[in-house]
Amino acid sequence: MEFCNTHISKKAMKKGFVLTYDRMRRYEGRWHSEQKILFSAQIFLDSENGRLLSKEVENSSLLRGYKLFSVSKYEELFLKKLCGEGGNLEMSEGILRKGVPQIIRGPLKGMENRICKIDRHKRLAKVETSAFLLKPESGGQRKDSCAHFMEEWGFRYITAGLEITEKIV
Repeated sequence: MEFCNTHISKKAMKKGFVLTYDRMRRYEGRWHSEQKILFSAQIFLDSENGRLLSKEVENSSLLRGYKLFSVSKYEELFLKKLCGEGGNLEMSEGILRKGVPQIIRGPLKGMENRICKIDRHKRLAKVETSAFLLKPESGGQRKDSCAHFMEEWGFRYITAGLEITEKIV
């Protein structure tokens, strides 16, 4: 990351960052909050000029082998909704009512139907991404062509921190 920030011009790239998520882990007899990388081996480069950025990455001897891709507007909105401007997916809190999650607070609120799996012991949720990347069209919906990137790179699901505080049967 530091290499990108120092070796790519400000004209080509506004900033480089990785997306992270908060999770809880229990050790030494207590729960601790940790930040983990959301998409391993993926660096996001924010740019207004994609052609110049591509050219500078191509001309860099250390970055030449890496593949650049564009994030669609829909993917960007989805990731900003989850991670905010700071790029960190914070912990969510919820309850289980008859086996159905209800999120009380956090970025997963309103996305309950996209939660595929909850690991209550690890305080994690598996959230489907592809369903968020639907582009409205006349007479129905279809996936945005750039949304294929998520599935192609194995990002059909993301991991998010979720603490279930109550289970109602």
